[in-house]
Order: sequence, then C-alpha cells, then structure tokens
Amino acid sequence: MLSIISSTGAAYGGDAKAAKAVVYKPPLRGLPAGRVGGGTRGATEREAFALLVLAPDHVGLTTREQPTLYWYISKPTSYQVELTIVEKHEVRPLVEKVLNGTERGGIQVIRLSEFGVRLKPDLPYRWSVALVTDAAHRSKDILAGGIIRRVDPPAGLAEKLAGAGGGAAGVYAEEGIWYDALAALSERIDASPGDAALRRERALLLKQVGLTEAAEAEATP
Repeated sequence: MLSIISSTGAAYGGDAKAAKAVVYKPPLRGLPAGRVGGGTRGATEREAFALLVLAPDHVGLTTREQPTLYWYISKPTSYQVELTIVEKHEVRPLVEKVLNGTERGGIQVIRLSEFGVRLKPDLPYRWSVALVTDAAHRSKDILAGGIIRRVDPPAGLAEKLAGAGGGAAGVYAEEGIWYDALAALSERIDASPGDAALRRERALLLKQVGLTEAAEAEATP
C-alpha cells in the first residue's frame, strides 16, 4: 500500500548561507523538459492550492530500482490524491492509485517499494500527482508531474559514497542524480526532523531547480 507521509516538522531559521552547499549539476546530455503542471491561487478553494512534484525541469535520474519520490502541497486537503506512473510508449499505467487527502501540508513522500514496482533501466517514466477536486469532471483536477529515468551508477560512485559519511546527498547531486540526492537528504531529515541545518540544505537544493515555493515553506514556522 502506498503511504503519503508529511516530511515537514520543526521550522528552521537563521541565514540560509550557513547551510552546507549541496550543488546539483544537471546531466550533461540533452534531456527533454520533465516537470509540468502545479497548483494555482485565487479566490476559490480549488485555486488556493499550490501543488508541485519535487523534480527538476528536465528528466531526473535515479540509480535505484525502487526510488522514493517527493511532492509538495501547500496545505492540508480532503480532496483525493491520485498517483499515476506511466512507462514511455505504454498506454496502461504502471501505477494508478487514488488515495485519501493529506492531513498536513508540506513535503510528502511516495515509496515505490510499497508497490513492489521496479523501474527498468534507461527508460523514462512519467509520474504525476493530481488533486481530484471533482470526480465527475476530471478536467478540474490540479495536476503536477515529472519524469524519472533509472541509470547505471557512474564509475566510482560507490567509493565516493563510502567516503561521504552523511554527505551522500552531495555526492549524488554532484553526479547529476537528482532523485537519489533528494532522497538521501530527506531521509536524514526524517531521522532528525528538528535539524535546522538539514532543512536549509534541502531548501537550497530545491531552489536550484526552481522549486522556490517548496523551498520557502521549509522556513515557515
């Protein structure tokens, strides 16, 4: 069963420059656009949501068969949330799951291991989350999506990780492996939710790929 768990917790303060730099270097090879959609704001309840997948604006990479995916919603919602994962050139989704709403706003996590799903190497998968605001009129969904591709670990990655201690996120980011970098950092935050420095690191990482709203939410008490 898929779980969606809020990763928000104690807010951080202080100068963001004090955060340890995790520098994401996008892959050098040309990759098509990957991030789409997102919530809007306005006068109605539906428009009041901000919804983002925590993915770069190009195809994000992972070395894991069963990676962890993250997304952001600006506030709690009673609307159902639909997760969809589709392999390139396939019509039937690999995953299509409707879930209950979230009790807390903030960064949410999806663990593919809870489905028994394994990504095939070097194939792009489109993944998305949607708020189902009107089940009878799905055109009213608020949708956000990204693309993930599983790749072989770069040469020397294991050795770098072995010597990185708690700095695995920085190693992955340096190698251009977005999803593993975010997961490594987020797992440390889950283990120490009150660690302000770790939250600053994640905020800075998110800002590097234009996820400003999710980054700023990390600093909100």
